[in-house]
Amino acid sequence: MIKIGNIELPEFPLLLAPMEDVSDPPFRRLCKMHGADLMYSEFISSEGLIRDAIKSRKKLDIFDYERPVGIQIFGGDEEAMAMSARIVETVNPDLVDINFGCPVKKVVCKGAGAGVLKDIDLMVRLTKAVVSSTHLPVTVKTRLGWDSTSINIDEVAERLQETGIKALTIHARTRAQMYKGEADWEHISRIKQNPNIEIPIFGNGDIDSPEKALEYKQKYACDGIMIGRAAIGYPWIFNEIKHFFKTGEHLPAPTISDRLLAVRQHAEWSAEWKGERLGLVEMRQHYSNYFRGVPHFKEFRKRFLEVFTLEEMDALIKETQHFYEQYQEQV
Repeated sequence: MIKIGNIELPEFPLLLAPMEDVSDPPFRRLCKMHGADLMYSEFISSEGLIRDAIKSRKKLDIFDYERPVGIQIFGGDEEAMAMSARIVETVNPDLVDINFGCPVKKVVCKGAGAGVLKDIDLMVRLTKAVVSSTHLPVTVKTRLGWDSTSINIDEVAERLQETGIKALTIHARTRAQMYKGEADWEHISRIKQNPNIEIPIFGNGDIDSPEKALEYKQKYACDGIMIGRAAIGYPWIFNEIKHFFKTGEHLPAPTISDRLLAVRQHAEWSAEWKGERLGLVEMRQHYSNYFRGVPHFKEFRKRFLEVFTLEEMDALIKETQHFYEQYQEQV
C-alpha cells in the first residue's frame, strides 16, 4: 500500500495527470470510473486564485465521487503560493500539488512551472511556503531539469523531501524537450535507489499501453505511474493496465457502443458542470480522440462539432450507432 500523508492508495497506483483544458471534473469522473486511483485538477494560477479570477475559482470544483483528488497550483511568488494554498484548503481536497513542470512559455516566462527548474533555492522556498500554509498533504510534480546540461532532479528530490512534501511525481523529460523525444526513466530509477528518499516517487512520460506500463514498473521500480496524454479520449487505459498486471492478458478493446457511451457521459457531465451550450462546445476537442482509428468517423466528426444540445447529441449518437452496426455486418 502506498501512502501520501493519510491517503491510502493501492500497491501500485495509477494517477491521472493534471492537464490544462482536459482534466476537468467531467473527464476526471470518466477516468475514475475506468480505474484511475488518484486524480488532480487542471493547474491553477496562484495569482488567479488571489485575484478571485472566475476561471481559476471554477477549477476548484471537486466532487466526493472522484476522491482521492488533489488540486494543483503554480506560481513563482512565495506569499501568493502560501495564500493560494490556504484558499485551496477551503474546498477540502485530499491534497495540494505544486506544478514545477509545465513547460509552456507563458507560464515559464512568469517564473513558474518549469521556469523554477533554473532556481532550486526558489523551488524550495515556494514549496516550504505551501507546506507551512496547509494541513493537507503537499506533493510536487516536476521535470528532470531545464535541459540536458542542467539535470538536477537528484538534488531536487532530496531537498523537496526535506521541506515536508509527501510524494514526488517526475516527468522524465527536461523543459527543453517539452513533450518531444523519449522520456528517460533511468533518472527515476536512480532516485528510487537513493537510500535517503523515503517518499513515494511516481513516474510520468510515454506510458501509452499496458505492456509499457508493466515494463516500466518492473524496470524502474517506481511507486506508481502517472498517465496523461494516453488517457485523452481513452479513459479505458487505467483498467486495461490493471487487468494486464494481474493476468498478462488484454481486456477487449472498447467497442463503438463503449465509445459512444463515454462520449454521451462526458457530454452530459460537461453540460451539467458548465451549462449545456458551453459544455457541448468545449466537448469538441474530445471527439476525434474518442474515435481515433475508427474507420469512417470523419463523416460524423463535422456533425458532432455542430451539436449544441443533449437532445441533438442523443439523436446523433443513435444514428452513429446504427451506422456502425450496419458497417459491422458488411465487413
